[in-house]
Amino acid sequence: MPRWRKPTKEEIRDRRAAVSAKARAGELRLPHAVAEMRHALGLSQPEFAKLFKLTTRQIAEIERGVANPTSETLQKIGRAFGFQIGFVPIPTSRPAQNAEA
Repeated sequence: MPRWRKPTKEEIRDRRAAVSAKARAGELRLPHAVAEMRHALGLSQPEFAKLFKLTTRQIAEIERGVANPTSETLQKIGRAFGFQIGFVPIPTSRPAQNAEA
């Protein structure tokens, strides 16, 4: 197995762009979003936790989907990518019907 190495600035930039593209496409969902953002920055769980003043356990639980993070915690993490939390429409397979009044 190859040894892990810190990503270059270019690799981090490309990874951040990929995460942003997934978010724009509505394909970035919890709990995997946090892990993807952490990997995009090339950080370990302890490094990521320290960056956001969280515990390693909190990050691990968020990434596993067993935590119930506050909106403040999610805002803090998302801000690093220029994201904000909010409601996103669920894609449907049928076209939206035009409501007539």
